[in-house]
Amino acid sequence: MTRHFLSDTTVMLGRSLRHISRSPDTVITTTIMPIAMMLLFVYVFGGAIDTGQVAYVDYLLPGILLITVASGIAYTAFRLFLDMQSGIFERFQSMPVARSSVLWAHVLTSLVANLISLAVVVVVALLMGFRSPAGVLAWLAVAGLLVLFTLALTWLAVIPGLTAKSADGASAFSYPLIFLPFISSAFVPTATMPGPLRAFAEHQPVTAIVNAIRGLFAGHPAAADVWTAVAWCAGLLVVVYVLAMATYRRKVT
Repeated sequence: MTRHFLSDTTVMLGRSLRHISRSPDTVITTTIMPIAMMLLFVYVFGGAIDTGQVAYVDYLLPGILLITVASGIAYTAFRLFLDMQSGIFERFQSMPVARSSVLWAHVLTSLVANLISLAVVVVVALLMGFRSPAGVLAWLAVAGLLVLFTLALTWLAVIPGLTAKSADGASAFSYPLIFLPFISSAFVPTATMPGPLRAFAEHQPVTAIVNAIRGLFAGHPAAADVWTAVAWCAGLLVVVYVLAMATYRRKVT
């Protein structure tokens, strides 16, 4: 059964990746917006924001990486919606194909596309002056956190992809996720925010993830922040995976 699932997922993944390769504008579009935002904040607003001894591009990059993922998963919901509307799921049901392999193919395609976008954003940040004394293990920890975050948001994107009534509705769910980093420590220190807003910003998941990545990039001991970030990502991943699979079973049966 496991071998059957893995082989089916591999075939479905190849199909999804071919779709991406034939429309590279998908990756380009999801990369341009975070890069434009990074340029705007660093060169226009950065001089007015006090981040102490930390260069603003170094302070900003973790939040931009999360925004890159949040904007990229909108295309996962969109592609999934198109598959639902085309009737391809019904066709696969009539074939000896593992049911969940179709969803996993979309999720893994999202992971690949987002990792490419994240790599491009990091390269642009390096050109803008981003520097990190972090070692290999710290960079691997950052990559692991981003993979976990991407998987969690991608499985969240599966739900509107399966249930939306229109293509715009399928992708519009990502707008609040893109906005959430603005109410966190991603762009400004939370200490500058008024009381209730500060309390929300300091206790929402984006702040924990941003602080963990920022600490890892800076080469600081960040064990507490890292484990908090992992707990948020893993907890969200488990919840949305269960909800997505339940939604999928209702839609295809």
